[in-house]
Amino acid sequence: MVSAKPSQSCLFFFDTQTGWPYADGHSDERKAPLGGNMGQNSADGPVHILIVDDDPDIRDIFKYGIQHSGYACLTANGANEALEILHQQHVDVVVSDINMPEMNGLELIKVIKERHDCDVIIMTGYIEDFTYEEIIGRGASDFIQKPVRISEFIARLKRVLFERETLAERDKAAESLRLNLEKFQRAMDGIIHAISLTVELRDPYTAGHQQRVSDLAAAIARDMGLSADRIYGLRMASNIHDLGKITIPSEILCKPGHLGPLEYELIKNHVQAGYDILKKIEFPWPLAEIILQHHERMDGSGYPHALQGEQILLEARILAVADVFETMSSHRPYRPSLGQDRAIDELFQNKGRLYDAVVAETCLNLIIEKRFSFEGKRGSFEGAGDRAGLKQQLFPN
Repeated sequence: MVSAKPSQSCLFFFDTQTGWPYADGHSDERKAPLGGNMGQNSADGPVHILIVDDDPDIRDIFKYGIQHSGYACLTANGANEALEILHQQHVDVVVSDINMPEMNGLELIKVIKERHDCDVIIMTGYIEDFTYEEIIGRGASDFIQKPVRISEFIARLKRVLFERETLAERDKAAESLRLNLEKFQRAMDGIIHAISLTVELRDPYTAGHQQRVSDLAAAIARDMGLSADRIYGLRMASNIHDLGKITIPSEILCKPGHLGPLEYELIKNHVQAGYDILKKIEFPWPLAEIILQHHERMDGSGYPHALQGEQILLEARILAVADVFETMSSHRPYRPSLGQDRAIDELFQNKGRLYDAVVAETCLNLIIEKRFSFEGKRGSFEGAGDRAGLKQQLFPN
């Protein structure tokens, strides 16, 4: 026999022998609770559903159906009691009426979404007053019209729970990926740092040069609006842009006088050597190409391939300007520092010819206007005469 328990807003039938809820009056072919064995515990414990409605009969009916589907169920007679329960107890899904005293269901959604990690299903008998899009837009996961058969309600509840579990697994996978990427990045940073130190051991007179160039190149790139990812790749290339110098005899690298023609050709070969070392490593950025091109010039007068203009990677053009500025500002075995004023004049006189005009002007603005300085003990450059007057000379307009 099947009997129906009347409710103001739900059609809900019970088998008098088993006590199981059904969506209609045909119980002879059903021998399992509504929902079968789908209501399993989550990995963190049982799934908790909170019913919020000021009608005690509705609360009891839904609680019965939810529990017989294998879920834990809590009830609240209004928003205030619901928020108190949420403060004390983890809840996966809140099922709330709209029209309630104290606070309506739409206001409750807002508070729940601000304070708690749970989905919300809204139910109402006043369907003509609301649209599905409006309710979902407020943050609800579903919108159900009363009266509703309990079988339909349980099916839609399971859909919300399935989507919730799927999103949780996706977020967990994303977090695991993020942690692995961080480990990879730290490992790569360590490798690049080790390579940089290797170069410095070969050429101790220019120790810190690559790091200072990296700092300036990154500052230029940021001012030019490059993405964080491209800036990171540029930093890595800048930190090892002289990698190929490990193939050059140390007596040439550290020679205090001027280099002869053959010696200079050996020095020039360091960009190709650096490229050859890195070219088969699949970095996420074109490090080998940036290093290969950082001595190319806009007018084609650079090396090793006399590239011109846009043929040169933007990152290589930035690295070229940073490298020239730092090199001229620092001491070298074969000469004392030429000074920052000379470096500024070099960029100003040759922007658009040797150096990318936008890159050179960005660098000049950083130095003159923003007082860029190389941090750390290995090089700090402050002051270039009267900066305001110098800026007026270089950029009269």
